[in-house]
Formats: sequence, structure tokens, C-alpha cells
Amino acid sequence: MTGPPQVRPDASSRTTLDKAADENFPVAPFFLPRAWRDDLMAVYGYARLVDDIGDGDLAPGGGDARHLGVAPSQADDRLVMLDAFEADLRRVFDPQGPAPAHPLLRALTPTVRRRSLTPEPFLGLIAANRQDQLVRRYETYDDLLAYCELSANPVGRLVLQITGTASPERVRRSDAVCTALQIVEHLQDVTEDLGRDRIYLPAQDMKRFHVTEADLAAGTANASVRALVAFEAERAGQLLNEGTPLVGSVHGRLRLLLAGFVAGGRAALASIAAAGHDVLPGPPKPTKPRLLREVGAVLRSAHREG
Repeated sequence: MTGPPQVRPDASSRTTLDKAADENFPVAPFFLPRAWRDDLMAVYGYARLVDDIGDGDLAPGGGDARHLGVAPSQADDRLVMLDAFEADLRRVFDPQGPAPAHPLLRALTPTVRRRSLTPEPFLGLIAANRQDQLVRRYETYDDLLAYCELSANPVGRLVLQITGTASPERVRRSDAVCTALQIVEHLQDVTEDLGRDRIYLPAQDMKRFHVTEADLAAGTANASVRALVAFEAERAGQLLNEGTPLVGSVHGRLRLLLAGFVAGGRAALASIAAAGHDVLPGPPKPTKPRLLREVGAVLRSAHREG
């Protein structure tokens, strides 16, 4: 019996997948079994494309809109694109119906079948990007956490499902790590997000630290902005610490993968601290040596706990 035909990505899909190299953490590193790498990249392609639709950052040429059957006149309407993408996603979970039209969704279909994945995590990511079109400020930290429940936590849950290691406790730890990574990304991208008229720093915290939106639009951070970023970074670090025991609860190459996720967050936080918590000139990025040191530290901690 032969398997399903391999889906060849088109130019726009390759552009989407190539963004994996820019993430804070490894998406599907070489040391994983080939089947895991393929499935993780299929999920990454899906998650990245949803975010690109929500950010208006699709590959030029309109290929994604054509795949989704969206007229050129509506290709810039992000809600229309997200609706079309959700309709195509639902074809992934309907084996009796037509195949999905978008190449990244066709590539996702074998992963969904192999791993018995459910629609909920995928729909959560779409819901987060719909929310991005409608909600541009977050009043409280709890509001931001609720957003991360949609925008970040589904990815970690999918990793656990793909590797066959999901359990209630691991999901709880994974959610903490994924929420932390999302907050770290928000801290790195304050200027970029503001350019899209989005602020992911809770308004209550901004008031507490006497930070205005005009302060965030400055070329460099004043003392109040730096204090606010340091406060939010501390919160993200606490979440990472809460989730770190996840690494010690698994074994083998999966332990190394999850250590990479946690270490990516820690290295990014270290780069933010090294910049004096001034994230406004551009996203502070961790160096590879720093990332490797953090991976080693996480693995040593996991060994002691294991």
C-alpha cells in the first residue's frame, strides 16, 4: 500500500515555512525522528500562515488568496481571509469531502490522520487572529492570559499530541511555557506591534508604571518603559519556571526538543535584560552561544529532577 502523495509547497508556502529559521526556538530540529519533524513542520506551517493572515504579512503575489478562493478585491480583508482559511481547515477533518485547497492544509492532512488530532487547537489559533482584528488593547494581565490561551497554548498541546505524550499535568506545564513564550515575543515586538496599532502590555500595568502610548512610540525607552518591560519579563520568567518540569517528565530526543523551547524563552529574556530592557529600537535577539548555554542549564535541571 502506498501512502498519500507528497504535497509540494508552492512559492508562498515555502516563504511561510522558511520563517521557522527566525523563531526564538527550534521548530523541528534535525535530531528528531523524521516522522516527528514532518508533522511538526506541518503544524508550524499552519500556525505561521494563520499568523501571517492575521498580521497582513502574506507572501506577495496573492497566491494564498487564490488557493482559498478569495477574490483579489477581498484579499486584504483579514477577516474574510480567516473565514476562508477556516472553511478550508474544516476540509482537513472531513475525510468524506473534498480535499483542502491550500497546499499547507493539504500537507497538514496526513499529520491530522496519523496523530488523531482534533480541530480545537487549530480553531483556537484562528480565533486568536480574529481577536487581533477586533481587540487592539488589553486592560488586564488576565485578559492577556486569555488571549495566550488561544494564540500560543494550542501549539504546545499539538506538540504533546504529535509525540504521544499528552497528559493533564504535561498540558498544564506546556501551557505555562507557551504563554511565557508568547509574552516574551510581545516584549520583543513592542515597536512592531504598535506599528500595527496593537499593544500587548496590559493597560493596568502601563498605568501603574506611568507609561503612555507616546512613550512606546519613542525611539528608545525611558526609565518607566524599562521598568514596565522588566516587570513583564519577570512574569514571563516565572511562567517558564512553572513549566520547566515538563522537560524532566519526558525522555530522549523529546526532552531535548522541549529543553530547546524553554531555553529559547530564557535566552530571549536574557537578551532583553542585556539591552537594559529597552526593546523599542528593535527586538533583542539571543545569540546562539547563549541559547546553547540555556539548553544545557535546562537539561541539567531536568536530569536532577528526573
